[in-house]
Order: sequence, then C-alpha cells, then structure tokens
Amino acid sequence: MGIPGENMSSFSVYREADKGFTYVSNQFIDEFLTEANAAQIKVYLYLLRMTGNATSVSEMADKFNYVEKDICRALKYWEKKGLLALNYNMDGSVVGVKLITPEITVAAVPAQTFVPMTITYDSLMPTKEAPVVTGIQSRPQKSEEGFIKPTYSLDDLKAFKEQEDTAQIIFIAEQYLGKTLSPSDIRSLLFITDVLHFSTDLIDYLLAYCADKDKKNFRYIESVAINWAEEGITTPEEAKAHAGRYDKSVYMVMRALGKSSTPTDKEAAYVRRWINELGFNMDIIMEACDRSVMSTDKNRFAYTDTILKNWHKEGVNTRLDIDALDAKFKRPRKTVNTTFHQFDMKHDYDYDEIEKALLSRD
Repeated sequence: MGIPGENMSSFSVYREADKGFTYVSNQFIDEFLTEANAAQIKVYLYLLRMTGNATSVSEMADKFNYVEKDICRALKYWEKKGLLALNYNMDGSVVGVKLITPEITVAAVPAQTFVPMTITYDSLMPTKEAPVVTGIQSRPQKSEEGFIKPTYSLDDLKAFKEQEDTAQIIFIAEQYLGKTLSPSDIRSLLFITDVLHFSTDLIDYLLAYCADKDKKNFRYIESVAINWAEEGITTPEEAKAHAGRYDKSVYMVMRALGKSSTPTDKEAAYVRRWINELGFNMDIIMEACDRSVMSTDKNRFAYTDTILKNWHKEGVNTRLDIDALDAKFKRPRKTVNTTFHQFDMKHDYDYDEIEKALLSRD
C-alpha cells in the first residue's frame, strides 16, 4: 500500500509549534548561503541562535573548533554583506552584534535584535568577499582577501593523489590523527600543499603541533596553516620559533583565566610584562589570575594586570607579602562620634591613639 498522495508533485511542510526554533530568512538562504564558506555560515546561524544571549569570539572558536581569527573574519564578512553591525565601545573593542534582517523580509523572520558579546581578540581582521574559485589551474596564490580555499572537484583530488609525495603526506596525517582521511580531509591537505605551498616536512610539523594540542579536526589544522602562511612561515624551524613566542607561562595564564584559545599577541605581551617588567614569578601571577576569575567574567587579562600593578606598587614579592597586604586592608574601620564630627578611621591610622585624643577633648 502506497503513501496517500505519493504521486503528487508537491506537498506542504509545517510544524506543530514555534517554540524552540531559530528562524532563518529565506532571503539569506536564496542569496547569501551559496557564496559563504562553512565558518561564515556557522557563525551567522549561531548568532541567530544566540539572539538575546551573550557569547564571545573565544566561545564560538571553541564550539566550532576554529581559531579566533576565523570567527573575526566571519563577523567582518557578514558586516560587509549588511547582515549585521558590530558595536564598539570607547576603546575600540566590539561589545555587541546587531543582526539586520535582509531587505526583502519574510514574515517569520524576527525584527532586528541585539546580541551582547565580549570579544577578547585584540583586533578584528578586515576581509573582502571571497570569490568561489574552481579548478586547480585558476586558483590565486594569494590575494587581498588572503589565502582562499578553492572548491576542489573529484578530478582535482584524483590528480593530487597521483602526485609523488601525496601518499607520504596522507600516511603522516593518518598516523597523527589516528583515522583514515575522508575526501574532505584530503581537500584540506590539497589546499595546504597547493595554495599555501607547505612542504612535506612543514606539514609533518603542523600535524604534530595540532595533535599535541589535541586539536585533530582539519578545520583547526587548516586555520593554523593559514595563520602560519600569513606569518611567512615556510620551514619547521620557523614554525617552532613562532610557536615559541607563546611559552608555557602564557598557556598557564590562559588556562588559569579560563581561556582555551590560542593566545593573541596582546595576551602574550601581558604575561611577558608581568614577568620581565614587574618581576613577578608564576606563583604570584597565578594568585592574581585566581582572584580575577573569582571577581569577573570579562576582561580578565586587564583585571589581572591591575592587580599585579597594584602589588608591584606595594612592593609585593612573595605570598607572605600578599597575605600581609590583605591583612592590612581587611583591618576593621572604627567610627568615632563627637558632638560636631564623625570620623571614619582608615586602615593606616593608630585607632587607639586617635580615640584617646578625641575623648580627651571632652
């Protein structure tokens, strides 16, 4: 027995209730979806989902296994397309995203909304629309938009697999990642070798670097490769030197402040200043980080910086110095009333002597 109406050319689709759904404009699907890459689409849909809630670049990067630069590029891409506006505070940091309904509105699409965000990445990378390029021969090496990943065909993959070094590259990748590579994975390797011009040795180091960080997703691997290419890295030695800019101290601070993303240059500079200029050891810095986490969810690097600057001004060198400083500022205040005045005594006065002096006036 067939399904009633199975020979009909079209049918209606409906849902029982609207609660718990995120609406996407038909205009977005018809006009914007085909030109955007995977990261851009995910960021836009996630922002729709997070309407009325707070999120951040680092949160989205962790969720989709991208680096923060990818998220920032996606935000700038949609801003250029006119689907969102970035809101900045006085110091130039992005604090909000305003979603903008496409010109041809659909009844189901909600009105313009505002999504509060806290972005810790020190600069958003401006980018232009990336054209879709097909075929190995027509690809650009690098344009103003940066390194663009082509849409590789099955013939492109076949040609890549027939190259002399490809079998070795695929074997190395499968050993580090512990899996058989999918066609999508091989497309990423083709992009890294053909557009970014990574040598087999550099790919080996790239895969080892990402696997060591337990980041075995090719979206992340590809993002790191693009970052290295933008930095002009062409050898494993240069990659090691680049990674060495963020020593263990920086990553210790990142973890202590609840951040799992790759450190930005600004964040690394904070840690180097605390160690080299203020002269603090990691024990003191970790204590400041712990206090920042207990005190705020936002701008934790700046908050920690303020704590450490104050400690430096007070001559703090050890944990005992911190304990003494805490005790100094936790001494209870004593209020003394006279006929005409009320004195709110501060921590650095001799309360007993002042009280005797005031009482002797009576």
